[in-house]
Amino acid sequence: MPRDLEGLLVVAIEQAVAAPLCTARLADAGARVIKVERHEGDFARGYDHHVMGQSTYFVWLNRGKESICLDLKEQADRDVLVSIIAKADVLVQNLAPGAMARLGFGGESLRDAYPALIICEISGYGDSGPYHDMKAYDLLVQAEAGLCSVTGGPEAPARVGVSVCDIAAGTNAHAAILQALIARGKTGQGRLIKVSLFGGMADWMNVPYLQRRYGGSIPPRPGLNHPSIAPYGVFACTDGDILLSIQSEREWLNFCREVMADEALASDPRYSTMTGRVAHRGDLDGLVGARFASSATAQMAAALKAAGIAFGLLNTIDGLISHPQLRTVTYATPEGEVSVIAPAAQTDAAPATFGKVPGIGEHTSLIKAEFGFPHET
Repeated sequence: MPRDLEGLLVVAIEQAVAAPLCTARLADAGARVIKVERHEGDFARGYDHHVMGQSTYFVWLNRGKESICLDLKEQADRDVLVSIIAKADVLVQNLAPGAMARLGFGGESLRDAYPALIICEISGYGDSGPYHDMKAYDLLVQAEAGLCSVTGGPEAPARVGVSVCDIAAGTNAHAAILQALIARGKTGQGRLIKVSLFGGMADWMNVPYLQRRYGGSIPPRPGLNHPSIAPYGVFACTDGDILLSIQSEREWLNFCREVMADEALASDPRYSTMTGRVAHRGDLDGLVGARFASSATAQMAAALKAAGIAFGLLNTIDGLISHPQLRTVTYATPEGEVSVIAPAAQTDAAPATFGKVPGIGEHTSLIKAEFGFPHET
């Protein structure tokens, strides 16, 4: 049974996280992805050496691709790239601002030369505006987009602990490419797509944006609380921490009756509405905290589940590794097979298969020969 994107050729002139995430998803769906690397390789190969001497980022984001090493400052290697692009369905790139245009591969010129080609350019801030030529890395964009200002506790802003701006850009690019493929099936025409890290994260910031622009203020940084819901946060038990969330008045009543063993608390004027509970969060959290502090996590989890209250354990990465809901997949790398957390989407199609992570330039000679250039000697 053919895979969803089988037969599509994707050229990936990429590095780091955002574009590789996008093209990894395309490769997972069966597209042939030719990854163009410098002779020293994608610099993400050197981010760390935790996976059998290989980079965690590279192993995660480059399965199922072929690697060709090209020096795009050299005319001979640009000729190779032109030959590949001429047969490609999709081109994805996230080089430094203006780099592709200086090499003669700007999106507008490619669009004119190859009308059916879908081109996706991923940048830090887009190609217009005063920031268009700025280098952009994930933490810098988290800060510029205001994300750090709403992350962390009251005492200080914080970085989100994963590369959320890169990941958002990669998923936005993936969705836009799939949409463009559907449109091309109707019109025969390709599309020029531009995705920026800043634009993707700014979109995710719409709630605090609207709160400030139209409400005049935003709640203070909540740490492990919720700025507009209470009780919603972390409470310490004798052997660990539990987060819980009360979303409705029905849940609040059940929580007071079945977990707190204090039904009268539900009608206390300070806590009888959500706005009242938020306004008196400190006192309320003290009452809830005292109840939890004398019990084990298993006991409180059972009580919360019986009462129909949403909760979760404050896990460590070790807890994630052993989590009973976690799905993993395995695939090959140059140094052996690895186990990686599975992509989120599941379908009733045939089970996905995951290709090997390539070595630097592993397919250079074969690809050059395929596209009409002699084998290297």
